[in-house]
Amino acid sequence: MTHDRSSASQGRRPATAAVAERAPADAKGSINLRIESRTRQLIDEAAAVLGKTRTEFMIDSARAQAIDVLLDQRLFVLESERYDAFVQALDHPPAPGPKLRALLRRVPAWRA
Repeated sequence: MTHDRSSASQGRRPATAAVAERAPADAKGSINLRIESRTRQLIDEAAAVLGKTRTEFMIDSARAQAIDVLLDQRLFVLESERYDAFVQALDHPPAPGPKLRALLRRVPAWRA
């Protein structure tokens, strides 16, 4: 690690960063997992039902879950009526109260 830090501080990139930059966007890597035999059997059975390999099933499942997790952090859906109320609240926030004013006057811990 010391070598990587010293080379980075001298303006050179660590070897790992250079390799990552040269890898094509569609380059494949591997993920190794240790799982219980019952879980593996369950995955194999589900993959077979869908006509997929274990790898295809696991990649598709993990990708779908990752998308759901990320969208859950960025996207929410409201009915028209609730959306209008939400936009109204954003456009007309309440006046700051004494607690908010006190909070905004505090010096952040990282600057103290």
